[in-house]
Amino acid sequence: MASYLFLSLFLFFPHLYASFSSSGSHSCSSLIQFKNSFSINQTKDAYYHCNEIAGLQSYPKTNSWKEGTDCCSWDGVTCDHLNAHVIALDLSCSWLYGNFPSNSTLFLLPHLQKLNLAYNHFNLSKMPSEFGRFTSLFYLNLSNTGFVGEVPSQVSHLSKLVSLDLSSWIHDYEPFTIDKHALEGLVHNLTEVRHLFLDGINMSSVNAHVFMNLSSSLRSLSLAGCDLQGKSPKNIFNLPNLNLLYLEGNQLSGKIPRSLGNHLQLTHLDLSRNQLSGQIPLSILNLTQLEYLSIAGNTLKGSIPDEFLKGLKSLESLDLSCNKIQGKIPQWMQEVGNVSLTYLNVSHNSLTEVEHFPWKNIEFLDLSSNLIRGNLPIPASTTNVFLISNNSFNGEVSSLICNVTSLRILDLSHNNLSGTIPQCFGNLSYSLEFLNLKKNKFYGTIPPTFAEGCQLSNFNLNGNLLEGPLTPSILNCNGLEVLDLGNNKINDTFPHWLGSLPFLQVLFEGGIPEVFGKLNLLKGLNLSHNNLNGGIPTSIGNLTSLEWLDLSSNRLSGTIPNRLADLPFLSSFNVSENQLHGQIPQGKQFNTFGNDSYEGNKGLCGFTVSKGCNIIEPAPPNVLEKDGSKSNITFGWKVVLIGYGCGVVFGMSVGYVVFQTGKPKWLVNLVEIQHEKKRRRKSKDGSRRNGRRRI
Repeated sequence: MASYLFLSLFLFFPHLYASFSSSGSHSCSSLIQFKNSFSINQTKDAYYHCNEIAGLQSYPKTNSWKEGTDCCSWDGVTCDHLNAHVIALDLSCSWLYGNFPSNSTLFLLPHLQKLNLAYNHFNLSKMPSEFGRFTSLFYLNLSNTGFVGEVPSQVSHLSKLVSLDLSSWIHDYEPFTIDKHALEGLVHNLTEVRHLFLDGINMSSVNAHVFMNLSSSLRSLSLAGCDLQGKSPKNIFNLPNLNLLYLEGNQLSGKIPRSLGNHLQLTHLDLSRNQLSGQIPLSILNLTQLEYLSIAGNTLKGSIPDEFLKGLKSLESLDLSCNKIQGKIPQWMQEVGNVSLTYLNVSHNSLTEVEHFPWKNIEFLDLSSNLIRGNLPIPASTTNVFLISNNSFNGEVSSLICNVTSLRILDLSHNNLSGTIPQCFGNLSYSLEFLNLKKNKFYGTIPPTFAEGCQLSNFNLNGNLLEGPLTPSILNCNGLEVLDLGNNKINDTFPHWLGSLPFLQVLFEGGIPEVFGKLNLLKGLNLSHNNLNGGIPTSIGNLTSLEWLDLSSNRLSGTIPNRLADLPFLSSFNVSENQLHGQIPQGKQFNTFGNDSYEGNKGLCGFTVSKGCNIIEPAPPNVLEKDGSKSNITFGWKVVLIGYGCGVVFGMSVGYVVFQTGKPKWLVNLVEIQHEKKRRRKSKDGSRRNGRRRI
């Protein structure tokens, strides 16, 4: 019917058709020029954050833009059917890459009402002041677009804006800064704004009280990571229609105002990583609509109040970590989000007791770094991540934990757990990616079988009372990267078949033992990219058959023993990226090694590195322990058997990455991203309920 009406209008009023056609042609031409000013470049960040976190498909929308076709049918373009004006443009997650000029043909579309360029990369361009021309805009999203520099004051001219998003939180560079006057103009002029997202904009020169004049109609306010200073303005906590408030990652101080409890409609609240102090206010118990709450990383103290959060039946995510909360997790907390809670983090506090985990749909549970005693409770079957390291849990681990078949990360390290390791852990390995049982009192044997399709990439049993041997079925864990069996009672020869694991990166930490000096048939030794410390043993000078030695990318200190210069067959030598100092040995084979063998050791000097030595330090005495066993490391196997009397050439190649922190980077990222993913999804869902899509 609508198409028939338009056709009739054009038949009886042909001048309308001419106007319509001319307007449409002009808009299409401007869009084609805009498209041609950028290249298409898929970035990993945009793909991940669009597809995985925002739940949107990332693809180049402008590929559908063809000259000679109606631009109103192009992907991401919406037109006014009455006059063919382009009124909405959604190019979010479109892989656009390149400089954004101030004379862009985008600014020739004056009738735009909605503009979304989020998750593209405009190559560190300054945000053009010409955005202030779009006086008809009520929706503008320039989040994570690669703009840098000052936010132009002309943005405050967009007085019709209902939703403004200039946030940036996925790039390494500092995206935007905003001065006091520009921010005051923004706050003062945007009287219609309902949703304001300015995450990551540098506001260090701005006092938080500039937000005293925010529109009372505001529903969503996100100022995360803005470096805001001073006490948090009470006005923010008095906005009557606020549903979402994110102030995380600033330097706000003082107490959490009691007036926060007046926001009965608040669903998302994040005050984490500030300098807030005092007690958790009881007024929070009034916020019965809360779904997401984080007050982590402050200096809040005292015990968890007895009415606190009790009535929050809809809570899905709760983060109280990194505070000074004491006492036990109270009984009433079992009622909080009994069905709805999926994320709980109370780590890095001083909690002493927890009875059991009643949450039926919990996915992420972190109780690590507390003072909790008692037997280990079993989490719900829905749990993906279970972290209880650095506590005082004791007793045996029940085999019931193997009923939690969705577990991906399990960290029970640094407790007082004892007994045998449940044999079913081997079967659980088809879902487990990270298993850390380090520093407990487990005895007995390592699980004898690992399931086919084993997903383990990190397996740590260091510092227990376990005895060998290691089962060859661990080869089913084809993606294993870290295997740590040190400081146990394992009595076995080194399993040479571990060389079949293609991604194995880390086997040793501690010092290099003098016992290596007894491996007199060894021809190759590679201990690179580990976490080895201490000095290079002089006993390595006894390895007269050694042809190559690689100790690079560790934390070795001290000097290079002069005795190594006497090794007659040494043709390859690498100690780069350590903390060595003193004079490099001279003569014989050492005269053939280049600077790349030593780079990354600021204290080394000598002819090879073109750095003179003012002081020549004496070499350490040539002392080899009688039994070759005294060192800073307890090997899980009798390494003395490697090459000793067996007449084979064996090179120990055990790594490519430094495992310095005790946490692989991928694990840290996985845990943090899972929380960020949930947070962003909550933010987006909350905005949709308020008539706004975040991207």
